[in-house]
Amino acid sequence: MSTSVQNAPGSGTDTAPGRPIGELVFALLIVSIGVLGFVAGAGIQTPPSASDIGPRAFPFAVSALLVLVGAGLVLQVLRGHRGAADEGEDVDLETGTDWATVGKLAGIVLLHAFLIVPLGWPVAAAVLFFGAAWSLGARPWWRNLVTAIVLALVLQFVFGGLLGVSLPPGFLEGIGGFGG
Repeated sequence: MSTSVQNAPGSGTDTAPGRPIGELVFALLIVSIGVLGFVAGAGIQTPPSASDIGPRAFPFAVSALLVLVGAGLVLQVLRGHRGAADEGEDVDLETGTDWATVGKLAGIVLLHAFLIVPLGWPVAAAVLFFGAAWSLGARPWWRNLVTAIVLALVLQFVFGGLLGVSLPPGFLEGIGGFGG
């Protein structure tokens, strides 16, 4: 194999500079999530009337795939195969992290968590969606607000009303189709 083909971008060779610590940590994180999925899936209670494929089948299947993919990534990194370095065509590598935006997003997520129980999931989700758009600089604000409200109500209807997932409906309690 020629050197130019071996070092081509995206070829999975060791063209990225530095040590592969980040890639190894990522691969081990995937394995860990898969193992955690097995542990959590084992705790799922199955009724005696459950058929061969019970409620544990899907979590176990996803966990097995995560462990296999993660283990494969670990082996590839240890064998020296690494992802190609980003060319940074749309990223300014000299610019630092915008900690103000990160802080806003973290604050919005915390606010969302604290609003779910007292106000209900639709209001908390609308605050989350609007806050994320505001933090990331989306304009105009009124379109973000309308989009956030519509998304929150649609998700409440789909998950709470159609799928029967228990989401606190807040003020929508008792309105047909929104469940809870």
